[in-house]
Amino acid sequence: MTNLGRLHFCTALTTQLHYNFSSFFFPKRKPFVFSSPFSLSCRGLSVRSVMDTKKVSSKEMPLGLDAATEEEYASLSQLLQEFTNMPTIDKAWTFKSETEDVPCAMFSISQPTLLSNKKRKSILSSHILQKSNNSVSFHWAPFPVEMTGVTTMVPSPSGSKLLVIRNSECDSPTHFEIWGSSEVKKEFAIPRSIHGSVYSDGWFEGISWDSDETFIVYTAEEPEPPKPTFTGNGYKNSGSTEMDCGSWKGQGDWEEDWGETYAGKRQPALFVIDINSGEVQGVSGVGRELSVGQVVWAPLIEGQRYLVFVGWPSDTRKLGIKYCYNRPCALYAVKAPSFKSEAKVTSDGTEDPLIINLTKSISSAFFPHFSPDGKLLVFLSAKSSVDSGAHSATDSLHKIEWPSSGKLGPSLKIIDVVPVVMCPEDGCFPGLYCFKFISNPWLSDGHTLVLSSIWGSVQTILSVNVLSGQVLPISPKNSKASWDVLALDGDNIIAVCSSPVDIPQIKYGSLLGKLSTDAKWSWLDVSSPIYKCSEKVLPLLASLKFDIMKIPVRDISENIPKGANKPFEAIYVSSKPKQPDSHSPLIVILHGGPHSVTLSSFSKSSAFLSSLGYSLLIVNYRGSLGFGEEALQSLPGKIGSQDVSDVLTAVDHIIDKGLADPSKIAVLGGSHGGFLTTHLIGQAPGKFAAAAARNPVCNLALMVGTTDIPDWAYFEAYGSEGNSLFTESPSAEHLSLFHSKSPISHISKVKTPTLFLLGAQDLRVPVSNGIQYARALKEKGVETKVIVFPNDVHGIDRPQSDFESFLNIGVWFNKYCR
Repeated sequence: MTNLGRLHFCTALTTQLHYNFSSFFFPKRKPFVFSSPFSLSCRGLSVRSVMDTKKVSSKEMPLGLDAATEEEYASLSQLLQEFTNMPTIDKAWTFKSETEDVPCAMFSISQPTLLSNKKRKSILSSHILQKSNNSVSFHWAPFPVEMTGVTTMVPSPSGSKLLVIRNSECDSPTHFEIWGSSEVKKEFAIPRSIHGSVYSDGWFEGISWDSDETFIVYTAEEPEPPKPTFTGNGYKNSGSTEMDCGSWKGQGDWEEDWGETYAGKRQPALFVIDINSGEVQGVSGVGRELSVGQVVWAPLIEGQRYLVFVGWPSDTRKLGIKYCYNRPCALYAVKAPSFKSEAKVTSDGTEDPLIINLTKSISSAFFPHFSPDGKLLVFLSAKSSVDSGAHSATDSLHKIEWPSSGKLGPSLKIIDVVPVVMCPEDGCFPGLYCFKFISNPWLSDGHTLVLSSIWGSVQTILSVNVLSGQVLPISPKNSKASWDVLALDGDNIIAVCSSPVDIPQIKYGSLLGKLSTDAKWSWLDVSSPIYKCSEKVLPLLASLKFDIMKIPVRDISENIPKGANKPFEAIYVSSKPKQPDSHSPLIVILHGGPHSVTLSSFSKSSAFLSSLGYSLLIVNYRGSLGFGEEALQSLPGKIGSQDVSDVLTAVDHIIDKGLADPSKIAVLGGSHGGFLTTHLIGQAPGKFAAAAARNPVCNLALMVGTTDIPDWAYFEAYGSEGNSLFTESPSAEHLSLFHSKSPISHISKVKTPTLFLLGAQDLRVPVSNGIQYARALKEKGVETKVIVFPNDVHGIDRPQSDFESFLNIGVWFNKYCR
């Protein structure tokens, strides 16, 4: 069975070793001395050496490439690998060491591996030593530990146990491992007859230890329903005693799923495992009319244990949920399994209702968290998204006072903590835009949350007092870099900071004095082996600079809200020109959504393009997150016009400042950014020397009948009126408007050479959208190149596909913009 040998050191010489869990994950408190810092790119280095030295015969080269182009591909691929190999911190946790009175931190790390086309997962641990001079020192383990085959891992609240889950493929069981300080204490194989794979998607995902660290509740796929069986004689009756030889399973009824990235996944359901016995029970009372997730244990109410979870109605049409916060959801409470057969009866002799909707008065509630004293249930809401129809919008924060006695019911009052901000004053808090909570987000006062949120084009760390509703920035106020909280160490914060020109850096924030309204924080750099880049990349990044520009709105109107007339932002990354008195070619980068944002954080793909000698203009047009609800809601109904105008305004702003050569401008975008890319080359045909579009929306009339989010097409094309117009059978009038709002309506004017990168498994913007547009360009004689990735979904983020995608973007832009 699965054992310690499944964990491997991340080196080229993989060896099965037995080691002490606590001493390896949390090394003894003494400094480590190395001649050179360890890099997680160890296997990547060996890959590079193979690819750099291997000579490929011309017969193996792609058809139609000349020697110069082949050389360019080889040169650019070597540079792109330097960026691709950089690891990323996914999560972090802190604990107190069992052997020493010092805190320990554990980091979950992922690193793309091109040869296996997967992301290698590993963990790296460190002791945290605070010194008397207010400095801090992280003493890192000598090597990371690769978590081979691990789906997810969750430490217990005390840090004394570690849950490791391994989802298996095909019909194999799911494995649960409970690790202690030096060994696997328990291991259980859960057969598919009980449940399928455990959800680890970050949305339906929910894994929670109880306070006694005896039970774990989690979300997993429900068991596969029985399917019809056929034999050579036809249908096999379920009661038949015929031998199975010569039979096969039919498909059975088709069932809706949640669209993009959820194809083939079964309904999420709740389960509880007893880690002593391995017994698993499904949570009763939750029917198939709800898809469930984000489950947590609730504080006891008169000795009764409850589970609180998020439920999404699933008894009607399931529309795509990935990136879509406009799907109604609520918090529910249900009694936890007692692992006994007797029913629970209340003091008045009546049986408790099986499931209780705690948030009936609000259209959205998710990410439930209890305060440390158990008195408050705090949660986020995307009611602005649900009520308006926008796939993402400004969040709000709410709380419920959790009863310690009496009967739990739906009458609990929902109290607003942080409301939706409609139109922020200049420089002031623009509202909450939060996409995750860390596992323990509370400071020691028990009522202050620490979270990451978007503020304009910057991600910042905030503290939220859930008693007063006061929101304060914790990360440096004047920083144009982006910050993300990883974990708390008491009242100290472990975070990561980066910018478009600076690789991520671990930071340690210390509270100066007591926690108060005017609290000040000191931020220290943490030396880390995680974020390292090669000597080839460092000087390239050092030559870059960036700024966040305010772009005045063109044609201010009195007919739109004040927030929509405020300047929007663009991140400008300047590359040093190769020739004096000249400009580097410019790439305009456009995010998708449209209600998303590109942050001022480090992007490996953007840094690669900058390192090729391009300046970047990253436009957060009106409708983006981070600027208040009025600005965001100004875009629906005006896609293809207002957003296009904002991008052209930003480009003209850069040209007017003398920062770009008008003849050397390229445009790049994906999804709605691809919608804008293909709109721009049609509406401004002489503006762009080259274009690249990743899974672009090119024809809404075609997309509306094939996408997993047809409601998106109605809302973005019609505005709020689209919610009432939405139908699965669009009228000719609807299709006509969709066509008029689409890039394909301007295709007769396009002259720009365009590269298309398409995922064949994309359910969000099916591949037919890009293929139709590309064929139409070829029909017109416009130079066009199409690359289809057969196994990729909307994000095109499998390591090999992402690598080939941006390699071709670099070569394409070099061809037309130099």
